[in-house]
Amino acid sequence: MKQQWGIIALLTLILCLSVKGVEAYDFHFEDSAGKTHTLSDYKGKWVLVNFWATWCPPCLKEIPDLSRLSQERNDIVIIGIAMEYDNTKDVMQFVKKMAISYPIVLGDRAAAAQIGDDISMLPSTYLFDPDGKPAARKIGLITRAEIETFIDAR
Repeated sequence: MKQQWGIIALLTLILCLSVKGVEAYDFHFEDSAGKTHTLSDYKGKWVLVNFWATWCPPCLKEIPDLSRLSQERNDIVIIGIAMEYDNTKDVMQFVKKMAISYPIVLGDRAAAAQIGDDISMLPSTYLFDPDGKPAARKIGLITRAEIETFIDAR
């Protein structure tokens, strides 16, 4: 039964993560610590870019999975992009409270444009393969199991 759910999850993820027509750019994001992250910096690793907001329940639900994933898998880099916020101090307090272990960028529509897409819903997650090419996209809640199943199948 567990194997069936794994297969169903993988098929669902593949269908949800279609990225045909989305062209990646070598994005340049500056995180809250002042460090710049570019896609080319992480050649050889999977790069997951997650657009989220503090007021978004599914975003909040996926943060613990993403934090654990960033700590436990050396082949995956996660960059979180906080969207639609009023106060940067509130976002940073939230990041500390949630113990987010991956870099956080204070983003906007210009950050989304660097991915080559328009963010219409949150959360929105983009996955780039180790060659820097778009591999997957999911609009809505994503789980660690979905991410690992997708990556491990490649």
